[in-house]
Amino acid sequence: MFQSKDNDRSSASMPGAFSRRLAIAAGVIAPFLLKAAKAEAPHDAVVASLVDRSERQAQLFNAGRMEEWVKHVRLGDDFTLMQPFGGPASHGFDASPQHLAELAARFQNGDASIELVQAVATDDLVVLAYVERQDGEVSGLPKQDWSLRVTQVFRRQGADWHLVHRHADPLVRSISLATTAALAAGRDLAVEG
Repeated sequence: MFQSKDNDRSSASMPGAFSRRLAIAAGVIAPFLLKAAKAEAPHDAVVASLVDRSERQAQLFNAGRMEEWVKHVRLGDDFTLMQPFGGPASHGFDASPQHLAELAARFQNGDASIELVQAVATDDLVVLAYVERQDGEVSGLPKQDWSLRVTQVFRRQGADWHLVHRHADPLVRSISLATTAALAAGRDLAVEG
């Protein structure tokens, strides 16, 4: 049988054939996509839980509720802190009643919320990068914004997650090159009055 070029279409280029091919491909690929989605679900749940825990931790700390905070935070034995006031990293944490009382006296009447920027999760390690939007009274200063950029690293220990590293800095807003240079060189900056 002879067909003209205008009517010469192979069955592969027919709309129905394309739909069948798409359906077959989807049937083959779907189990792999479902498996990948299920693989992410446990990490998503862990990340959500650690974001909630981090937010509660910040709320308790800024309110000066250190006895509750220390029970909530679950620090690893090898915990390191790079605090927003600068200086060398500290290793470990003094959870003595005296130190907790000193912290409670220093941080008062605050609150906090978290804006997650990025989360990276494996089976045994979770890294959260976020902005801690917070306010409070610190060391007798009037209540003000104390928002921080924060990175926290959690490591699975048994069935629980322990905070093993925290880095926080107050550079939520952009600063000038001159201010950055002064900070990097350790020069004092004029305090705005």
